[in-house]
Amino acid sequence: MEKATFGAGCFWGVEAAFRQVPGVTDTAVGYMGGTLPNPTYKDVCTNRTGHAEVVQVEYDPTRVSYDDLLNVFWENHDPTQLNRQGPDFGTQYRSAIFYHTPEQKAAAEVSKAKLEQGGRFKKPIVTEITLAPEFWRAEEYHQQYLEKRGLASCHF
Repeated sequence: MEKATFGAGCFWGVEAAFRQVPGVTDTAVGYMGGTLPNPTYKDVCTNRTGHAEVVQVEYDPTRVSYDDLLNVFWENHDPTQLNRQGPDFGTQYRSAIFYHTPEQKAAAEVSKAKLEQGGRFKKPIVTEITLAPEFWRAEEYHQQYLEKRGLASCHF
């Protein structure tokens, strides 16, 4: 199994999208990229910790490629919105790819460049591509939040 980590706004809908991908064996929502150790949701929502809401995906690379996961990431948010997605705003909602290996970094950079050149978006893509720091798992009530409420099949 391998790991991939993505920030694409509120983590609930993003997690639900990744859980539907064949080859994804597990997901967890949490926080990454900030300065406060072991942050809580309340801490992150202050917009002062520097963390992004993220989904950490565990996947079987023989069943789904990292490129396929990147496609799910791009399809499930607007990468041109700086520090926001829809009504949610703050640095915790930023568009981010946290890579775990040099291969993931290269694939993310190529994927972003193709999207920029493809003309799909009129505004610049603001997605950051950053080495994955420590992952802090979010509180249990956030895990599979939409699934627990019967909304996991909705597209966000």
